[in-house]
Parts: sequence; structure tokens; C-alpha cells
Amino acid sequence: MVLLTLSFMKQRWPIWLILVHWLTLLVVIGMFSSGLWMTDLTYYSEWYKTAPHWHKSVGLLLLAITLTRLFTRIFTKRPLAFGSKVEQLASKAGHSALYLVLLALFTSGYLISTADGRAIEVFSWFAVPGLGEFIEHQEDLAGEVHFYLAWTLIVLASLHGLAALKHHVVDKDATLKQMLRLHSLNNLRKFS
Repeated sequence: MVLLTLSFMKQRWPIWLILVHWLTLLVVIGMFSSGLWMTDLTYYSEWYKTAPHWHKSVGLLLLAITLTRLFTRIFTKRPLAFGSKVEQLASKAGHSALYLVLLALFTSGYLISTADGRAIEVFSWFAVPGLGEFIEHQEDLAGEVHFYLAWTLIVLASLHGLAALKHHVVDKDATLKQMLRLHSLNNLRKFS
């Protein structure tokens, strides 16, 4: 019975990784929405300085969470994978793309914010030093890259969600349930 329980536990993501997964989704949606909204702010808007400050602060906190998540994923065994070999390869490629775009998005945001050499204040808790301008018009170029990366992330995240729904509705496997912690030992036996 103990071996069966241990085997079952290996088929689940740790609860903290599941919470970070869903928190990341909410933050990405919020950051994307606020980023689009901020592009229309004028100098005379009461949010002109506050919104970018919050956007940068939340972005840097999400970077720390993402780096922690990536580091711990190295040591975390993946739960039971469902789908064909092609689907499993597509899943790995999709997850890699999500992480790469996220990291590139953080980098471009940093390059926008520190082009003038100033540090980024994170909610007045601490400051991330600025390295200044590396190339001419860095702020504008990084801003363009940031904009398109943000849209790329939203498209990839949407595809990720659709793939999870396909597993749940069409394939009727426990892929989505693993990220909702709704599956039971009987469900896993049925699919394995």
C-alpha cells in the first residue's frame, strides 16, 4: 500500500508548482492588459507614473518566480504524460517556447526601463540596477520587441490552454486534472 501511495504521489505536480502555474497565468493576463492600457496614457494622466512602476515591479517579481520555477523543474519529476509521442514532443516544445518568450519579455522590459541608466524600484522594497544604453534608441527598439513578445506569449498561452482542453474534452485523459489537482488514484489507473 505504501509503494502504491508513493507511486501515486509521483503522478502529481507539487501543489506549489500548480499554484505558481495559475498565478503566472493571472499575472501574464494582467500584465498584458495593463501594458496595452499604458500605451494610451498621456503625460497628464494620473496613472502615467504609477502604472509603469507597478508593471515593472510585478514583472520583476514574476521574473524571480519564473527563475525559481525553472530551477526547481530541473529537480522535479514530471507526472505521467499523456498523448502520442508527437504530442509529448509538441508539449515539450510548447513549454520551452513559453519559458523562452517569458525570459525574452523580461529582458526586453529591463532594457526599456534601464536605457537611461536608472535602477528599477520594485515597490520601493529594493532596486534592480540599470546598466544603461547598450545601443542607440535602445528604449524604442526594446519597446517594439517587448510589444511583439507580449502578443507572442498570449498566443502561446492560448494554444497551451487549448491543448489542455483538447486533452480533457477529446482525449479524456488527466492532463488538465493534474494541473487542477482533481484527479484520483482510480483516474490515473484508468489512463495508465
